[in-house]
Amino acid sequence: MSSHLIALLKEWHPLRHDTQWVLGTVYRTEGPAYRKAGAMMLFSAEGHQLGMLSGGCLESDIHHYARRVMHSQRAITLTYDGSDEDDLSFQLGIGCGGSVHILLQPLNQANEYLQLERIYNALREFRTGYYYQRIPTQAGEVEVRFMDADPVPMDGFQIIARLEEEGGEQWLCTPVKPPPHLLIVGGGIDARPVCAIGHAMGWRISVWDPRPANGRAEYFPSADALLSGPVAELPGYIRAQSVNAAVLMSHSIELDARALAALHREPLGYLALLGPRTRRDRIIQAANIDSGAGSLPVYGPAGLAIGADSPESIALSILAECQAALYQGSGRSISGQLPDE
Repeated sequence: MSSHLIALLKEWHPLRHDTQWVLGTVYRTEGPAYRKAGAMMLFSAEGHQLGMLSGGCLESDIHHYARRVMHSQRAITLTYDGSDEDDLSFQLGIGCGGSVHILLQPLNQANEYLQLERIYNALREFRTGYYYQRIPTQAGEVEVRFMDADPVPMDGFQIIARLEEEGGEQWLCTPVKPPPHLLIVGGGIDARPVCAIGHAMGWRISVWDPRPANGRAEYFPSADALLSGPVAELPGYIRAQSVNAAVLMSHSIELDARALAALHREPLGYLALLGPRTRRDRIIQAANIDSGAGSLPVYGPAGLAIGADSPESIALSILAECQAALYQGSGRSISGQLPDE
């Protein structure tokens, strides 16, 4: 299950007329919290719960309040305080210790589905923007707006929502961005878990391999696109389809070199080569590229040092490094218990 907004909206959209819905949004947190401001979730009268607003501990209780919103058709706010012994979140033993403030709003045709159809279409077209939700008074008024803003200033792929003051009222402003789009060069066996895990993370995945025996649909059922055209078409595809990252893992020095030559000046946040340093150096030499100004840094060997020794763990290692590069993470142990080198 992916909690990226486009994944939730893709599941919700064909069901939007079938039952009553409520949009839940984290609009403020204090202290440590599992999800941050801007996280969204959809609840239905039929029992659907699309997405997450906590680690899974509070969703049933939130759904209880969502049913009240369906009945009243008024927005409400909830607060779960993990530091208060009398609070439900403390009693459930969530353990984060922070406070989470949640906005619940009725979602229906009369209020234009809170602009979620517009947001869904924007994300499908790789457009970005800002989603504004007014924090209601006790009267429970509902007011939202979506503003296209191409491009939204990118702080990696992090969604950093903020509360803004406007006319004496509080509004939550959430940047809306499509999920990362990863291009996998090579359709071999070890590319399959990269595709599968990336898809599970909510990313768009494209696979390119001109060899007929590779990159077949039955091998990559979760891929969004399978490509087999000339390598010269890849730069145009990257720009047209907003590709953000590429991993070269064709197991062919010739193919990887041709792909590297085509991609090294494209606007990618991550460009990686599978294999040891000696292979990387051979590919860079065969690609005959200038590593100076305008050329992307090559992550090679690809991946983080997690002791990977199987296709699945190597895929995890590569995607972890790609995530860190795109989301501006350090790639270090959060606890500090692992050595830096």
